[in-house]
Amino acid sequence: MKLKLAAPLAVAAAVLSLVLLVQAEAPKRKILFFTKSSGFEHSVISWKNGQPSHAEKVLLDLGAKNNWDFTFSKDGSKFGKDYLAQFDAVFFYTTGDLCSEGTDKNPPMSQEGKQALFDFVKEGKGFIGTHSASDTFHTNNEAVKGPDRYVNHGEKADTYTRFIGSEFIIHGAQQVAKNTVIDPKFPGFETIGSDFSLHEEWYSLKDFSDDLHVLTVMDSPAMTGSMYGRPPHPSTWARKHGEGRVFYTSMGHREDVWTNPIFQNILVGGIKFALGDAKGDTTPNIKEVTPGAWTNPPYVPQPVKKPAAAKK
Repeated sequence: MKLKLAAPLAVAAAVLSLVLLVQAEAPKRKILFFTKSSGFEHSVISWKNGQPSHAEKVLLDLGAKNNWDFTFSKDGSKFGKDYLAQFDAVFFYTTGDLCSEGTDKNPPMSQEGKQALFDFVKEGKGFIGTHSASDTFHTNNEAVKGPDRYVNHGEKADTYTRFIGSEFIIHGAQQVAKNTVIDPKFPGFETIGSDFSLHEEWYSLKDFSDDLHVLTVMDSPAMTGSMYGRPPHPSTWARKHGEGRVFYTSMGHREDVWTNPIFQNILVGGIKFALGDAKGDTTPNIKEVTPGAWTNPPYVPQPVKKPAAAKK
């Protein structure tokens, strides 16, 4: 006797129901979005009248679509092994020395809390950084406009610089810049193509770690401004830190970038990688794809903006 096979539509419906059931039962991944600004506070992460920032509203939407539960905080004093243990990844959009009260006057992180972050990732968790996460914990707290800011420190760089993979030097006027995609198979890059261009505040970075898996390269020589007078250098990358994963992109200054599909695809892929939910290559390639990355732009003193005259 021949057994009758279930109708294809019935099989498809059963599979879909099973997938939805698994998704409904899967625990949400917990991510800490930390935005303390001991230096300049970007408007995209500024809380106004107690309401979530623009970036946080975008993340809430992405979280609902990807089964992520975000905690938003500017309180550095909470950092420690026990506090971080509740999260699957930590996401920085920060500035300055987070171990000082600084500009926003929110509670600072302790040195032990800073080390707890490194240990958290080293033991198998994830870290995501956008934009000014590289303008954080500067080596020797170098002055923003001073010539020391243009010097590579190598292994003597701040532990955070080695952890995230680079350090901010300076940025010029916002402009459209071309970025070449190096690894189109990395999560989030599958549909972007060989390159993309966005209007953004682009960072000139220094002191790159030599174990970076570069994902995008900025065409700095074609850009306007002395701070971009250098060979092409990485703008997005991934790296392993012990058993954990680090993802960083220098994008994220402008509000319209946060709603741009290209940025969102890259960010979602990076978060999935950091969480360990999507596999991405972390083989170091920086020396091959951007051999001039350690050649910094020449130091050019920037004009100091005079405060606007008070209206009479």
